[in-house]
Amino acid sequence: MNNPSTLAIRPAQAADVAAIFGMIHELAVFEHLEHMILANEAMLHDSLFGPHPGCEALVGVDNGDVVTFALFFHNFSTFLCRKGLYLEDLYVKPAMRGKGYGRQMLVALAQLAVARNCGRFEWSVLDWNENAINFYQGMGADVMPDWRICRVTGEALTKLSAGKPQRISQ
Repeated sequence: MNNPSTLAIRPAQAADVAAIFGMIHELAVFEHLEHMILANEAMLHDSLFGPHPGCEALVGVDNGDVVTFALFFHNFSTFLCRKGLYLEDLYVKPAMRGKGYGRQMLVALAQLAVARNCGRFEWSVLDWNENAINFYQGMGADVMPDWRICRVTGEALTKLSAGKPQRISQ
């Protein structure tokens, strides 16, 4: 591993939105999900810095360039009765991988979770991404085999909000 000391981690600033959005697109391409991007830079700016931010971000800067980001928000555990820190996305530009930057970003987020008195720090990983799974497990993370993400979006969300959930015929 190369010397990771050149990475400076800081909270994202409005001037970082274009760089973060570019990396979000790169991440979507990597995950074969670019067709799902509906967001744009203005929406990301509002989500991070608008009157009611929905998330926060840390960025990692190397030689003046934003080369990694972590977008996160707080969730809540009823069992712990404490907030948690949920990592939505962590991305390191391909040319910057192998320098320990992903590890440094996770450490910074864990430190933030501890400083904010969070009961846990969580994220999801795609089941086919063995490199990421091994990396996360090496950092001490448990991959929860019995849990599955449930998601309602688009027309199904609209129907559910109207009290008309879709029914599955059996």
